[in-house]
Amino acid sequence: MNEDIKNEHANDEFLARRYSTKIHRRKTVSVMVGDVPIGSEHPVTVQSMINEDTLDINGSVEAIRRLHEVGCEIVRLTVPSIAHAKAVGEIKSLLKKNAISVPLVADVHHNGMKIALEVSKHVDKVRINPGLFVFSNPDPDRTEFSASEIDSIKDKIIQNFEPIVNSLKEQNKALRIGVNHGSLAERMLFQYGDTPLGMVESAMEFIRICDSLDFHNIVISMKASRPPVMLAAYRMMADTMDKEGYNYPLHLGVTEAGDGDYGRIKSTVGIGTLLSEGIGDTIRVSLTEAPEKEIPVAYSILQTVGLRKTMVEYISCPSCGRTLFNLEEVVAKVREATNHLTGLDIAVMGCIVNGPGEMADADYGYVGKGKGTIALYRGRDEIRKVPEDEGVTALVDLIKQDGKWIDP
Repeated sequence: MNEDIKNEHANDEFLARRYSTKIHRRKTVSVMVGDVPIGSEHPVTVQSMINEDTLDINGSVEAIRRLHEVGCEIVRLTVPSIAHAKAVGEIKSLLKKNAISVPLVADVHHNGMKIALEVSKHVDKVRINPGLFVFSNPDPDRTEFSASEIDSIKDKIIQNFEPIVNSLKEQNKALRIGVNHGSLAERMLFQYGDTPLGMVESAMEFIRICDSLDFHNIVISMKASRPPVMLAAYRMMADTMDKEGYNYPLHLGVTEAGDGDYGRIKSTVGIGTLLSEGIGDTIRVSLTEAPEKEIPVAYSILQTVGLRKTMVEYISCPSCGRTLFNLEEVVAKVREATNHLTGLDIAVMGCIVNGPGEMADADYGYVGKGKGTIALYRGRDEIRKVPEDEGVTALVDLIKQDGKWIDP
């Protein structure tokens, strides 16, 4: 096949993927975190992190329980000292005693070799930050890094990192190489600037060490507080790994996203965009709120892009002058009656003009047929008309009739 034909074929594949309504996930290996798999052959998993000091054992257990109960599938906790690392062992034992089964991840930062070695006995995954792993305070008077200084730092990284890798390998546990845009190592900033390329090179340095030790239970993250930086870093990371033959899963997140609507919007823009491109295997929505509030946002993102179906999908029009009932009020009533169900699409449409067409993919439809009258649909088929005040009850009855109802 000559080069022109190869390029044309590659372009056809690119366009087919670009215009497809189906997400084609980037192929990765599977990495087990406890009994939860991460990778392209599995559903995208949802993570969060507790706020409690890990030395507060009972408080940490309670925080993990709250997250687990709202659907968090992997929980991270911070481990800044050996004492914290040992406390994790007690937390793990107490979780087991209380039949709370959720994988734990230890967050290890500054000069964390000894801490990581201790905590690896008690958790399912260790997260290290390449920018802080071998840490010294930046020199404000520095103008360059010599080749010998860079080599010396690399040697120290290997010396400190190898024991952790070997420990995780022996225990068949996982590692997250978690790069943060805001904490790149000083030499990386000198070499590459405050850029996505610097983030990628930081991760690749640690990936290559793992590869040299034949360790591959690795997940990578490239977090930034601004979605454009985060998007560029993850795309570049995926491309770089694929070119070099490293098909490791990616953990997505917009770090320090903030709170409220804006924090949710930032997270959705960053995480949702990459998931739509097929990039990402596990996610964490980082909000300045109670951690359990992150989980519904994460599942909503996954459902919106079509990667997981964990709740009812509601389709409703914005209303207009043709709508002859209070659409907002009716949507709230329909949601209240059905939001405990899973796997259904339910449409509430204001009128017959666009309703049946716009809701054609829905399982059930509730459509204004005229003043005081509602038409109920199963898929594209109108089933019956009912008075407006009986509409929600009739919709529930139809779902029950089809055997798709479960009691709250």
